[in-house]
Amino acid sequence: MSQNLQDAYIVAATRTPIGKSGRGVFRHTRPEALLGAALQGALRQVPGLDPAAIEDAIVGCAMPEGEQGLNIARVAVLLAGLPNSVGGVTVNRFCASGLTAVQMAADRIRVGEADVMIAAGVESMSSIPMTGVRPSFSPDIFLRDENIGIAYGMGLTAEKVAQQWKVSREDQDAFALASHQKALAAIASGQFRNEITPVEVTHRAPDLASGEVRTRQQTVDTDEGPRPDTSLEGLAKLRPVFAAPKNAQGKPTGMGSVTAGNSSQTSDGAGVLILASERAVKSHGLTPLARFVSFASKGVPPEIMGIGPKVAIPAALKSAGLSLSDLGWIELNEAFAAQALAVMRDLELNPDVVNPLGGAIALGHPLGATGAIRAATVVHALRRNQLKYGMVTMCVGTGQGAAGIFERV
Repeated sequence: MSQNLQDAYIVAATRTPIGKSGRGVFRHTRPEALLGAALQGALRQVPGLDPAAIEDAIVGCAMPEGEQGLNIARVAVLLAGLPNSVGGVTVNRFCASGLTAVQMAADRIRVGEADVMIAAGVESMSSIPMTGVRPSFSPDIFLRDENIGIAYGMGLTAEKVAQQWKVSREDQDAFALASHQKALAAIASGQFRNEITPVEVTHRAPDLASGEVRTRQQTVDTDEGPRPDTSLEGLAKLRPVFAAPKNAQGKPTGMGSVTAGNSSQTSDGAGVLILASERAVKSHGLTPLARFVSFASKGVPPEIMGIGPKVAIPAALKSAGLSLSDLGWIELNEAFAAQALAVMRDLELNPDVVNPLGGAIALGHPLGATGAIRAATVVHALRRNQLKYGMVTMCVGTGQGAAGIFERV
């Protein structure tokens, strides 16, 4: 690190539980309410911090439109009760939006422009579908062959990765089963307890007999995605849902291998981190949980976007002056089992340190929130297990990879 930069410390890290989109527990909860709950949860972790000291809130969101539009960062900051002086800006790097928010907040501190920042991510896939409300691709995407990959559906890119890196259907299903098993074990042993802020949900239903609307309150404190009934036999019965992969001549090479069971779940959730300079840590009596070390984003061909971490991870390690062996914990977002396995095999990642508590196949993937959510997981896991360095990494639609490194202090 340059001598001209100061350190940025994470002093609070939390997330909401992750709900299933469309039919899950947060299906009627607006995204700014999810983000607001996480913001309030983060502030409770730093009782000595005057909220007026927070200079800005940077929030990642992959589909910032509809209910997530109108600069949801600023809207949520105000609705969460923070002072009017706290700004808000929404950023979008698709699945790496939340992690990019952490990087941007840390950089403001590292260059001396701020002392206390909020970094967050939010996504309600119950509210906004995967491609947004009214997607419109540039015609130029389809005019030149090299651009067509930009418009590929995510599942088709996973099929191409599975084909090119020779990841079998059996291996993908086994990886998916392990994700559920690890997540269920983590929930049962309470390993997510310190990182989750419970969310109060109000359910409303008409009472036809009385003509009144009945309300029921529910405290949600557990991730909704992990399934105890997941089995290899059940996963094997699921049909591939994307087109069969093709060879260079455009001929099908057999059945596809990517299914709903070995892909990430669409989800609703939010995550929040509060970052501070050393000066702010001392003046507000804060306890640093971790230090932000480095970040890297790199591009790859859009049609194999899932391989993005393969190039982002080495770049983040180089920037930090570290090697893979220094990482005691890696949160590798499981967009698809095919791409996660391809990255792990290509970089020879130690499977024992990759997603020890399960990943997005079991826990869910609320797009722009995932980077902030998994950063909270890493921060608490490093402290709980007395590990030095951890990483959050993911692939990104249209062909990118991102990786961020954290150090326990």
